[in-house]
Amino acid sequence: MNEHIQAASEALKDRFAAQVMEFRDQTSLLIPPEHILAACRLLRDEFDFNMLRGQTAVDYWPEQEPRFHMIYLLYSLPRHLRLSLRAPLNGNNPSIPTVESIYPNANWHEREVFDMFGIRFEDHTDLRRIINPFDWVGHPLRKDYPLGYEEVQFSFNYDEIDRRKPYARE
Repeated sequence: MNEHIQAASEALKDRFAAQVMEFRDQTSLLIPPEHILAACRLLRDEFDFNMLRGQTAVDYWPEQEPRFHMIYLLYSLPRHLRLSLRAPLNGNNPSIPTVESIYPNANWHEREVFDMFGIRFEDHTDLRRIINPFDWVGHPLRKDYPLGYEEVQFSFNYDEIDRRKPYARE
């Protein structure tokens, strides 16, 4: 592990009870969700992690707790280092504070996570759908979202499938 990442990991362990996980030379820190804002501010201000490369979530399974993990992919431009933060969230009405005040580009990432996973971001300036239509029901990247199926239309079954297809009415 790089000494700068080691120092950042130690600081987060001491201040926020973070758990350090390493896999294939990539370091991830598991942070309690209530400390994510302070942890991001510490990493930006004291350890030069000044760029949010991405933000996403994982839905493990509806019966598992914690059901979701919020993932923050951070990058230090001056040091060329990568670090990821993970915050576990429970499955009943998941929410976490927004990091928009620290990383302004989080606005779009958080809107996408909200749209796809249904995770709410407290104090977000414009939390609305960004991919799906505003009246869409559900969150497509959740494991309990119902899957759709459309049979493939070939020349031999064209008429049969064409009869079942929904077309716009005039």
